[in-house]
Amino acid sequence: MTFSQLPNDAPDAASITPPLIPSEGWNVLHLFFSIAHGAWREHSTQKRRESLIHLSEMVAEIRSRPNTQLLIFSMVSPKADIGFMLLADDLQYANTIEKQIPLSLGPDVLDPVFGYYSLTELSEYTTTAEEYAHTLQSEQGLEPGGAAFNVAMDAFHARMKKYQRDRLHPNLPDWPAFCFYPMSKRRENGRNWYALSFEERKRLMAGHARVGRTYAGRILQLITGSTGLDDFEWGVSLFAKDIADIKRIVYEMRFDPVSAEYAEFGQFFVGLQLPLAEIFRRHSLLQGD
Repeated sequence: MTFSQLPNDAPDAASITPPLIPSEGWNVLHLFFSIAHGAWREHSTQKRRESLIHLSEMVAEIRSRPNTQLLIFSMVSPKADIGFMLLADDLQYANTIEKQIPLSLGPDVLDPVFGYYSLTELSEYTTTAEEYAHTLQSEQGLEPGGAAFNVAMDAFHARMKKYQRDRLHPNLPDWPAFCFYPMSKRRENGRNWYALSFEERKRLMAGHARVGRTYAGRILQLITGSTGLDDFEWGVSLFAKDIADIKRIVYEMRFDPVSAEYAEFGQFFVGLQLPLAEIFRRHSLLQGD
């Protein structure tokens, strides 16, 4: 069948393609664009209004879908103008949206400057039930089967259930300050993270996590895995109410051995999470209308 023979009522691709849902976690896409204002101004006032309505309706439709989140940012610095963070269970759907967003304001208006693909994941270094039970016995003197031991273990299982839900299926906040960067672990001679034993890696990561916990309530961190999916091994998304807290946590963690000796970082992208109408205004997409 040639393109000219395609039926006019051909269904949307997402409706005829079987879902591709990972066995664990959600798909995460970070998409950053610059605005080509010259191309935007070539459109008529009516066309610009229609394009803004189209994007607004697209955003509302995406956000109404189950197991899907779409966050939008006004990016800081000339690296990018507008950023999108899309979380979705179905990669087919996420890919469809990824291709529609750059065209939502018309051709050549949103120019991609950076994109990153990853999956939400659990950490392999979390404390196991057996390890926690051993801690209760060795450090607190609680005996298995006792009332205090059972209460402590029940609380541990509840915490771990919440942790797993927050890591695999997060509900991201509307906090204004946002930062994203990719990172990998070094593989240099003498500083090869993967040459360390699992026990040593877990010990180092425990110290790293202790630094992060001091920012509880001020920083929400989502670490997503990208080994085999993109150029780095992880994507790090930070949310804060105070942009200075993002600067503080990244600075402090760089003195931790996990970062100081074994971390490699990509570009950092900073944005402000805003309503779409404010982003339109801030980037002069409504100017002259």
